[in-house]
Amino acid sequence: MKQRIYLDHAATTPVLPEARAAVAEAVERWANPSSPHAEGRAARALLEDMRERVRQALGWPRDVVFTSGASEAVQIAADRARTPRRAVGATEHAIVPHAMGGDASKLPVDEGGIIRLDVLDAMLAAGPALIAIQHVNNETGVIQPLDEIARRVRTAGSLLLADCAQSAGKLPLPAADFIAVAAHKLGGPPGVGALLVRDLATLEPSGGQEKGYRRGTQDVPAIAGFAAAVTCGAFARAMPHLAELRRRLEDGVRAAGGVVIAEASPRVANIGSIAMPGANRASLLVQFDLAGFAVSAGSACSSGKMQESHVLSAMGLAAEVASGALRISFGPQTSEAEVDAFLAEWSRIAARRPRRAA
Repeated sequence: MKQRIYLDHAATTPVLPEARAAVAEAVERWANPSSPHAEGRAARALLEDMRERVRQALGWPRDVVFTSGASEAVQIAADRARTPRRAVGATEHAIVPHAMGGDASKLPVDEGGIIRLDVLDAMLAAGPALIAIQHVNNETGVIQPLDEIARRVRTAGSLLLADCAQSAGKLPLPAADFIAVAAHKLGGPPGVGALLVRDLATLEPSGGQEKGYRRGTQDVPAIAGFAAAVTCGAFARAMPHLAELRRRLEDGVRAAGGVVIAEASPRVANIGSIAMPGANRASLLVQFDLAGFAVSAGSACSSGKMQESHVLSAMGLAAEVASGALRISFGPQTSEAEVDAFLAEWSRIAARRPRRAA
């Protein structure tokens, strides 16, 4: 079997060597960090050291509540933020509208995937609310103007929840009230993340661990891996290289008659959303997989279901384009040769497709 090429880092990126080493070392301090004895205190000391490392590496001066990942972080904020109303962006990751509930207002986006600020302002005028808008879209890589949105939200006396699973460790964090982060998107182990909280008074406590804001014994080894990954800064250092890879990808796709989605919008460097108009994305995924390429059609939480993308639908993308849309995402070790190999296969697949009538 020939060596495979992994281009699905936005789903999960490989665990960095630094994170692996940190997990192995922390396993030696296996005690419960809530226990009062010497072993428990040693685990607690490690936990708090890791909390401070995450805080400093992300440039977050306030509270860090460790969770099992970004989904749990979103759920905590959605369930317990002290505001009477909820509103959610139309292109959020599937966990967000689910967590925010069926009564949440929906904030539309324009054709570039950017939140309509006029609609946001009208919604904010109705009174305090929790507004959930992701920083970077997990399918298209579109970057929302969250600092401007945060200013409007705060001026209106509301709270902002930002899903930063795709941006933490890659871009500076926005000035949100709640930020959800996942370790496995930036080189840490899966199953761990954090909710960053600007003011704990805006969040109802639940009792238990994490200052009473999250129940359950903390996974200290996984948290150590998380802290090592975010401190390492592999993605942040690689962003100029990844921007060049995305440019190379998109130039090649256009040359072969493909489409770059949201190309006029600000987008994160490591995600490229491309389409082969008229193709079937399920078929494309199978063909690329058989050829040795790991790519996706969007969120790993829903791409296996092959449902219509709510993100592309909200952007008003033509059905012919959306049907053949794929997400290509890079990691720090992705090479130009790997992108070129993908483009060669893309061109072969495109050439085999029947010609459309003029």
